[in-house]
Amino acid sequence: MQISLTKTIDFEAAHWLPTFPEGHKCRRLHGHSFKIDVVIAGEVDPAKGFLQDFGEVKEATEPIRKQLDHYCLNDIEGLENPTAEMLAKWVYDRLKPSLPLLTAVRVRETCTSSAEYRGE
Repeated sequence: MQISLTKTIDFEAAHWLPTFPEGHKCRRLHGHSFKIDVVIAGEVDPAKGFLQDFGEVKEATEPIRKQLDHYCLNDIEGLENPTAEMLAKWVYDRLKPSLPLLTAVRVRETCTSSAEYRGE
């Protein structure tokens, strides 16, 4: 049985978007209550009845959550331009080595705005 699982992590952070035009509200420092969906997919082990323990996914994501929570994202190496798109790729690249079944990372800045990265 092929299945995908999603584990959501959340954190609070500030950022500003340096490539946006002068006067644009996102060019100014502001914050979000970010939610990141980590999606893994694969074949369910019939003997176990599950794809991967959600606790293992949480364990893999926790160092990233701690690195981002209550920081200015622009100050983090690799996130100098922390758009939702760039943040999704940044998280994906850091999780993929420890979560080989990772298929997507979705970053939600607000209830109505998100970006999803599925690897190259």
